[in-house]
Amino acid sequence: MPNQTEFPFANARRISESEVIAAEKAIKQQFGINLTQSKSSLKNEIENYQSISIKLHPKIITWAKAEAEKKGVEYQVIINEVLLKAITV
Repeated sequence: MPNQTEFPFANARRISESEVIAAEKAIKQQFGINLTQSKSSLKNEIENYQSISIKLHPKIITWAKAEAEKKGVEYQVIINEVLLKAITV
């Protein structure tokens, strides 16, 4: 097979609607991510967060990144979950 630098999109087939639905179900089942959630509600959810800059101990970052990799999310999500649990207990 010749070394190609670009994917041959002209030769690729489109996936069917049933394949899209099956993939979304598999992602939701394995990772808990709902891809069929409306984009506007996802945007509203993201807009509820405030961007800040914070200095944390390197051990916290290392732990959060390891946990995030296990769950397939960003490490900031892990830190946010821990902080939310701390204030709701």
